[in-house]
Amino acid sequence: MNKNISEKSLQDLEFSTVLQHISEYCISGLGKEKILETKPLFDKKELFKELHLVDEYVASFQNDNRIPNHGFDNITESVKRLAIENSFIETDAFLKIAATSLTVNEHIKFFKKFEILFPTFFKLTQKIEFTTYVDDEIKKIIDRSGEVKSNASSSLKQIRRGINTVRSKIGASFSSALSKAVAAGYLDDIKETIVDNQRVLAVSAMHRRKVSGSLLGSSKSGGIVYISPQATLAYSREYQNLVYEEKQEVIKILRDLADTIRPLVSLLEDYITFLTHIDSISAKAKYAKDMDAVLPKITKEKKIYFKDAYHPVLWKKNKAQNINTISQTIKLDTNQQIIVISGPNAGGKSITLKTIGLLQVMVQSGILIPVDERSETYIFDTILTDIGDNQSIENQLSTYSYRLKNMRYFLRKCNENTLFLIDEFGTGSDPELGGALAEIFLEEFYHKKAFGIITTHYSNLKVLANELDNVTNANMQFNEKTLEPLYKLFIGQAGSSFTFEVAQKNGIPFSLINKAKKRVETEKVRLDKTISKLQKERNRLQKNSDSLENQKVKGQEHLESLQEKELRIQEKLSGFQELYDKNQKMLSLGRKVNELLNKYFQTNNKKHLNQSFNKWVADEKVKHAKKNPLKLKTKSEKQKAKVVQKQLQEVIQKVEKEVLKKVVEVRKEKEVKAAKIAKEKSEYVYKLNDRVKIIGSNSVGTIDKIEKKSVTINYEVFTTKTNVNKIELVEKGK
Repeated sequence: MNKNISEKSLQDLEFSTVLQHISEYCISGLGKEKILETKPLFDKKELFKELHLVDEYVASFQNDNRIPNHGFDNITESVKRLAIENSFIETDAFLKIAATSLTVNEHIKFFKKFEILFPTFFKLTQKIEFTTYVDDEIKKIIDRSGEVKSNASSSLKQIRRGINTVRSKIGASFSSALSKAVAAGYLDDIKETIVDNQRVLAVSAMHRRKVSGSLLGSSKSGGIVYISPQATLAYSREYQNLVYEEKQEVIKILRDLADTIRPLVSLLEDYITFLTHIDSISAKAKYAKDMDAVLPKITKEKKIYFKDAYHPVLWKKNKAQNINTISQTIKLDTNQQIIVISGPNAGGKSITLKTIGLLQVMVQSGILIPVDERSETYIFDTILTDIGDNQSIENQLSTYSYRLKNMRYFLRKCNENTLFLIDEFGTGSDPELGGALAEIFLEEFYHKKAFGIITTHYSNLKVLANELDNVTNANMQFNEKTLEPLYKLFIGQAGSSFTFEVAQKNGIPFSLINKAKKRVETEKVRLDKTISKLQKERNRLQKNSDSLENQKVKGQEHLESLQEKELRIQEKLSGFQELYDKNQKMLSLGRKVNELLNKYFQTNNKKHLNQSFNKWVADEKVKHAKKNPLKLKTKSEKQKAKVVQKQLQEVIQKVEKEVLKKVVEVRKEKEVKAAKIAKEKSEYVYKLNDRVKIIGSNSVGTIDKIEKKSVTINYEVFTTKTNVNKIELVEKGK
């Protein structure tokens, strides 16, 4: 079956503007690209999944279990480079990959924990492998600052140790040269400075030949020359060699790390796809939250029922200007297959038409819509639109020629699973001839059982709408006194164009209007006058009806509120009663235990305590058995139950005696074990990288530094210093 929503239809309905608004909520460039590329989905399974994902994300705003932050860097290029054999990437790129892996793993764990709240997200994350391998391998090699760790290889460790040694020698030799030059009076007041990342002596120009070393420059005035002391030059060359060796070793380590991660490139690509998808869903959800948008019921029965629907673009524009947007309620089903909207220009006909079309396209693209939650809709295979002035300068087509080509396309594509939307149907040609052709087109759409909405000024189409069974007239309400539009759709009656009334309001002389009336056929004027009169009467009735309906709704809401409060009070009372009963039972048990203990403390008789306790337990068991008796049907079952009960009683008595003996033994063992552990802990010599915690605290950190009895603990976020006696070992360092 042909399924199609053309680019032209999306353009007519301003779908790209909605996508632009949604993309502003994305936190990543990839998410924005995905939103802006959004198209209607024709795979219903995929569409329902997308809608439920957005709906679940919106629900997360209203409960305590907020979905974790999905912020991520675009690692696409790094992953592509990583896929190339024998390649490597920089340390910051590796850290971004590790962060991406960590973010995805957090989402997988979160949705597994809250599967009931987010079932669609849970299914989505189950398709992605959970592994900490990427993050673990990267963090073994690279620290949080982006430096390759010294213990990443023995060679790097040795090179860096050498660098530190040479640095110390350079520092010592420079300090020695500085002291000698100061004592000799060769230096300027500033004594030293930095040139090309080297410490140099600031020698007065007159003494430059008296200081041995390499001349690296001079001041602008020429009064000072900058000399690197001869004693440091040899060390500097050695230092440069070691720095080069360090760089080469780091590249080798990063290349090895890339080889380790390379088999997981496809998984990293899945991570990027997942987080991009999450970003797009999050943007749709935030957009829906701001507009109070909901997921309407998707029905198998062909129908559209949008209650209190808003045009999203108009709503956003009006909100920015503090203008109230009027909602529309419209229904299409087998009994109201096509609606013909008529009425004066600037009354809101086109906006109503676009609202229905845009909301339907949004739903079919996985976006929630601003309607009442009781709204319903159907998934159409084709949505056809003809909205606005379609004059084609490029193809040298007039408006009417273009519209005729569009109608030919409509007739070819139209079927029972089509929604069509046509603005100013039949215009662009002679009113009588164009109107007649428009009638034929409308009848064709009707017989093909397509759903649709058209706007028109043609009287013959209004008459045809009354003649066809499942076609309904509608009009946009107009204030007959002020001749201003009310922007409210009324179903069931054609609308007057208010042509002469509007002309009069806009300052056209009454004499000219009368001349115009005389030139129009008498019957047409009478028809328009009758329609206008009926519309005025209907407006008055509609106001009364709306007032009564509002009162009814408020009364119903008040009644529902009272019923809800009553239900909550009953639930609380029931809960309090249950809690009271439990507390009373616990108090009774506590009093009995207290009574037994007091007797024991007075007599110090363990045997009597055991007997009393066992008797009490047996009595309680009997009481419990009486309240919760086993339902035995046959005599043999009852006889077996008695035997089992007797055996059980004997076993219980035997076990109770053994337990009391065991308790004493276990206590002794625990005391011995505790003393042993305490001794081991007091004698343990703490080392670097040991995982420890401060006694009485739950936070675990790593020992970074040990100075006699003082240790520095790194908690990643911060470090703290404390005494060795105040910490306890959690895990020995590797």
